[in-house]
Amino acid sequence: MNGKNEKGRTMPEKIYRTADVFGIHRDLPLNYTTRQSADDLLLDSLTRDKHLVIYGSSKQGKTSLRKHCLRDDDYITVHCSNKWDIAALHAAVLKKAGYEVTQGTSKTVTGRQKIFAKLTASFLAGKAEGGAEAERTKQDRVDTAPLELDPEDVNDIIQALCSIGFTKFIVLEDFHYLSTETQKDFSVALKAFHENSKLCFIVIGVWLEENRLTVYNGDLTGRVTPINADKWTPEELDAVVKSGEALLHVSFAPDFRDHVIANSFDSVYILQEACYRCCVAEDVNQTQNQHKEIGSTQRSDEIIRTVVNQQTGRFNSFLTQFSDGFQDTQLQMYRWLLYPVLLASREELEVGLRLNAIRRSMQTKHPQGSSLNPGNITQALQSAAALQVKKDIKPIILDYDQTNLRLNVVDKAFLIWLETQERKDLLELVDLPTDC
Repeated sequence: MNGKNEKGRTMPEKIYRTADVFGIHRDLPLNYTTRQSADDLLLDSLTRDKHLVIYGSSKQGKTSLRKHCLRDDDYITVHCSNKWDIAALHAAVLKKAGYEVTQGTSKTVTGRQKIFAKLTASFLAGKAEGGAEAERTKQDRVDTAPLELDPEDVNDIIQALCSIGFTKFIVLEDFHYLSTETQKDFSVALKAFHENSKLCFIVIGVWLEENRLTVYNGDLTGRVTPINADKWTPEELDAVVKSGEALLHVSFAPDFRDHVIANSFDSVYILQEACYRCCVAEDVNQTQNQHKEIGSTQRSDEIIRTVVNQQTGRFNSFLTQFSDGFQDTQLQMYRWLLYPVLLASREELEVGLRLNAIRRSMQTKHPQGSSLNPGNITQALQSAAALQVKKDIKPIILDYDQTNLRLNVVDKAFLIWLETQERKDLLELVDLPTDC
């Protein structure tokens, strides 16, 4: 709501920094816009006692979606590491839940060292403080004796969490950083969490495959609700812009707004960053006292190119590191996986490259030609994300959808960047044939 100054001009009642409205934020952006396909589905699913999987491309609002729909005290957050196995993941959950975890003295049946889980002083202090105003209930009473647990055994983890009355959602951020083996092991553990407790996990990962976890464990069918955070309609992107306009007391010229929305590849990150840079270029660093119109089609072109081209180093590094693969091999499969990617059109990359199309493209130029084993191609595709995690490529750019047999680009900025590059130069960069 706006007020009036002494000259009768409309004045904003509150001043906001442009950096807090548009662009990438640690906290929830001030111009956050709800989506029926994501927010409404997540809110409806929170009470259904199912695990939730929020998936989508990088920087498409997955974390913001979770923060918007849940209160801070509704959940704990565990940020996954590429160095973790299932035992380390379980231990991280226990730590966030209030346990201090140390190495035990005995071993499990598999020969692994057991762990001691002891409640932290801060957890016990919180319990004591909560019971000072009212008689402590039986649920508040917890056993403070250290627990000796098998960190690989989901039943031990369930027992430890249930023994302290833990009821919060457990959010696993960056689930795609875990090795494929750990993701599969945890998909098996999720069924036990569902069957033997009321604990609910919210798994957040960068991929476009709706049923990623059920591919790893078919028994999760009906026990997991997938939520696609990747999809942004033009109307929703327009609402993001208009919300920011109202907060800053500005209006983007219609041609600027329409051009940015049409050329952002449905990326809310590109949209937010383009609006931010336009504001800065027009000297709009905070809410304006007087309404101001900013932007133009020419400026939107320049800004989008700037936003994307600043990542040229990262994308070139991705191409060279990915092409090297895990190690030098005769087939050089990862180098050749880039061949169909670098030849594909924008439209083909937007929907994902089918396995058959990838195979045909590779066989036209690969030294083994038509005798190239399709199994080798599939194996390389299935390890594409793992290779990027191993190479510390963040965010990942390519991911293989095993359900629909498609190789997807999960970083929309990479799509826009490819549009501005000479493809033959990129092929030459990774030592692939340029006579295409």
